[in-house]
Amino acid sequence: MTPTNPAAPTATGAAAPAVLRVRGVTKSFGGAAALKGVDLDLFPGEVHALMGMNGAGKSTLVQVLAGVHQADGGTVEVDGRPQSALSVRKARRLGISFVPQRRELAMGLTVAENVLLGDLPTRGRTVRWKAVRAEAAAALAGLGIDIAVDRTAGTLTVAEQTMVEVAREVRRGGRVLILDEPTACLSAKDAHRIRALVRRLRDEGVAIVYISHYIDEVMAVADRVTVLRDGTLVRSAPAAEMDAAALVRSMVGRDVVSTRPGRPAPKDESGLTIRGLTHGRAVQDFTVQVRKGEIVAVLGPAGDAQSRLFDLLSGRRRPDAGEVHVDGRRVPLGRVRASLAGGLRCVTGDRRALGLVAGLSLDENLMMASDRFARRRLHRRGELARRAAPLRDDYGVVALTGNPPVGSLSGGNQQKVLLGKWLETDPVVCFLEDPTNGVDVAAMADIHTLVDDLASRGVAVLLASSSAEEVMRLADRVVVVSAGRTVAEHDIDAITRDELVATALGGQPQ
Repeated sequence: MTPTNPAAPTATGAAAPAVLRVRGVTKSFGGAAALKGVDLDLFPGEVHALMGMNGAGKSTLVQVLAGVHQADGGTVEVDGRPQSALSVRKARRLGISFVPQRRELAMGLTVAENVLLGDLPTRGRTVRWKAVRAEAAAALAGLGIDIAVDRTAGTLTVAEQTMVEVAREVRRGGRVLILDEPTACLSAKDAHRIRALVRRLRDEGVAIVYISHYIDEVMAVADRVTVLRDGTLVRSAPAAEMDAAALVRSMVGRDVVSTRPGRPAPKDESGLTIRGLTHGRAVQDFTVQVRKGEIVAVLGPAGDAQSRLFDLLSGRRRPDAGEVHVDGRRVPLGRVRASLAGGLRCVTGDRRALGLVAGLSLDENLMMASDRFARRRLHRRGELARRAAPLRDDYGVVALTGNPPVGSLSGGNQQKVLLGKWLETDPVVCFLEDPTNGVDVAAMADIHTLVDDLASRGVAVLLASSSAEEVMRLADRVVVVSAGRTVAEHDIDAITRDELVATALGGQPQ
């Protein structure tokens, strides 16, 4: 284990004492240890990346710092003074702010109202709306954020929502800013905007905890990296002293190799045929054929046509035009039951909102799509556990205790439950939307193996992704989309990663 340093240089090069120091923090849930004596130092003017696999203890640690959970043992010091029984209110008063991965804006309110939420200037009982707008505009401008304060939060992009939350926390006096997966599901352009904001905050002396699964991003933005594994600190060092391979080994405890396996050749018969699928400007005349046992990827910037395909193929939305055929039979569009009856299995990229029921148990979610359990509102707990147990093993789902609510599992385990829920229903065609979103490198390798096995069983797989690396790893062919239209189609063996990225961005490979 590499100990944390007692002091670290700020962005200006001067040494500064730690604004926050953690020593020997422990935390357990129901007898399962989530943190086992973790140490951490945070310094002003530093981006400190917190890395680890899903379930390593990252979320628990930052929630202890933010006052969401109480530590069972250990100490937390702010500005050298021990703090006991941190609450959310006390943490904020001390300048510790938390921006979670799931945005927490009031979507029906304006940007100005969200930035000043809980602190609206008033005269008597009347809100001074002119002052609200002026103060919010000043808070945004002070961070170089160009967003109109009269816009409704629900009209913002995910990147803009993140920026508004950061501005709110900084205005509240945040000196320690915890960012949980701030660039997840963002386009390259939007991710760049977030990283630029992070660097600006660092240069202004804010101490930033940065949680991300994107190793390249961490190496580019972080000054220091701390790695947790199974609730234990295994390494903490300047980012300049680490490389990507060493970082992965620290996170996983072994080398992780994700190579393209040899799969059986796709069959000649078509599993899925889409002709002229159109929905407004989001999807325009989309046409593709996927053979049985083949994986065809749809690649484009986050938020482009591939993000609308889930709604159209699953039946959540009715297209303006187009046809879909599964195994030679036309599938009625715009009805979820018709899509399911036609053999289409669509796995959403938004597991929290559309894929899983967070309050139900792991086993209930795994079995939810099974005909036998879907038709019965009541079932015996023992029978449910017996049927779900082999699926847990098949899909590598791990829970610290028994059969917990699925919402309490790590992101990687939630994603495996979501895949298992649908892949066990004997699909003819499977549409996968960003299947490795928000999971660690080990879970990603496991999920890629599950997708390979799916194609090897003869299922036609359509994969929507914004990751060129994932496309190169999984796909037999790739369809590149831009502004809702198909701009290129390639056999994966006939194109390099750089050429693929250049095509997706509309430029030339470097």
